[in-house]
Amino acid sequence: MRLLLCDDHAVVRAGLRALLSSADGIEVVGEAGTGEEALALAARLRPDVVLMDLQLGDGVDGVTATRRLTSRPADARHSPTAPPAPAPRVLVLTMFDTDADISRAIEAGATGYLLKAERPDELFAAIRDAAAGRTALSAPVADRLLAQLRSPRPALSEREHEILGQLARGLGNREIARALFISEATVKTHLGRIYGKLGVETRSGAVAVAKERRLLP
Repeated sequence: MRLLLCDDHAVVRAGLRALLSSADGIEVVGEAGTGEEALALAARLRPDVVLMDLQLGDGVDGVTATRRLTSRPADARHSPTAPPAPAPRVLVLTMFDTDADISRAIEAGATGYLLKAERPDELFAAIRDAAAGRTALSAPVADRLLAQLRSPRPALSEREHEILGQLARGLGNREIARALFISEATVKTHLGRIYGKLGVETRSGAVAVAKERRLLP
């Protein structure tokens, strides 16, 4: 199977290429250091699987690149008369295992989600599963997904939606308090609840998840 690597660290890509060279049936056809490069190379090289990191520095991040890759229409591999080539499968390989990261990647169309702490044989198996269209998840990731299904987070209140909208505008706590005629302490309380419900720890994370889940107007 044809594999494209996408990671913004050249040393990591070199290590993965060397590791994967020992795996039967897996051919690394290209490397990308940014989301933009991954999209361009995938269009040209037509890999079966893209091994995708989530954090790619500035520009297109791993989640956005995943969504664009998996939503691309099938196209001809060699000629207009050739059978159409399906969109590549995307297997996330990252150090991050927060609920928000996992949810965003899966919702974007990732076939699997693996942590970089996995053993080589588990990585090889996950790549083969992804190529075959089977879901591949690290054990901690699967546990988190099950926990989310068993204990779904409560919906945001009307006030929390309002504060989330102000966050998306880039306002600070004091500015939000003035805009909504509430105290800064109240803003901080609502922010804590918003973070908990969305499974994030930062303002930017809350906005990113809200956009993914279409919680913003």
